[in-house]
Amino acid sequence: MTSNNPLDFTGKVALVTGAASGMGLATAQAFAEAGAAVVLADVRTDLVEVEAHNLVAAGHKTIAVRCDVSDDAQVQAMVDRAVTEFGRLDAAFNNAGVMARIAPTADSAREEWDRVIGINLRGVWSCMKYELRQMERQGSGAIVNNASVGALTGNPGIGSYIASKHGVVGLTRTAALEYIKQGIRVNAVNPGLIDTQIARDVVSEDEQAYAEIAKHVPIGRAGRPGEMAAAVLWLCSSGASYVVGHALTVDGGMTVV
Repeated sequence: MTSNNPLDFTGKVALVTGAASGMGLATAQAFAEAGAAVVLADVRTDLVEVEAHNLVAAGHKTIAVRCDVSDDAQVQAMVDRAVTEFGRLDAAFNNAGVMARIAPTADSAREEWDRVIGINLRGVWSCMKYELRQMERQGSGAIVNNASVGALTGNPGIGSYIASKHGVVGLTRTAALEYIKQGIRVNAVNPGLIDTQIARDVVSEDEQAYAEIAKHVPIGRAGRPGEMAAAVLWLCSSGASYVVGHALTVDGGMTVV
């Protein structure tokens, strides 16, 4: 019997990169709770295996896969494993990413540029490449790429990160136009200040200072990983069937002011 709930992913297969913590883990958990079989991928093998095991123990269909998204061979193996294990791929959240080390553009290192672009932008391209090939064979699928409010503006000291996120949005829009006629929707999300360890490390290591920064978000707080997960699941659902090539900003009003 088919459910009328667009957020019911029973019988679907979802893939999440950067799934060991933060927004990736919250999204993987949300997909599992919505009935999907979920592939949790991360370069941090021990952490992602623990999280996948926890979901299995709770009665969900999940597997953990080690994947460095900057390595095309590992990305291809990740998608192949998902299809081998579960038979298809219906939804993907390309979430894996890193923050740049702070330095003005003229003082930044080529190695740092290559590291950030290699994971944040080339990694998204590589994931989409193999996800799209599988979804083309099926004639359906939905992909969401994790960009950032940094895709909408500049930010001194993290040029490689900002460039990578602008690139993710451009790549998302292009792929969306290329593949919509094949039944595949490609969109992105632009998270604002989300309460993850990475955000805390970047914004401020001091708990009180972080809390003060969060208060300046118009809504009065940092976002929760689960709130990003809700946005991703909606974009992957039939409820968003007319949403194509969109970068959905989820930032508590940060970019409104």
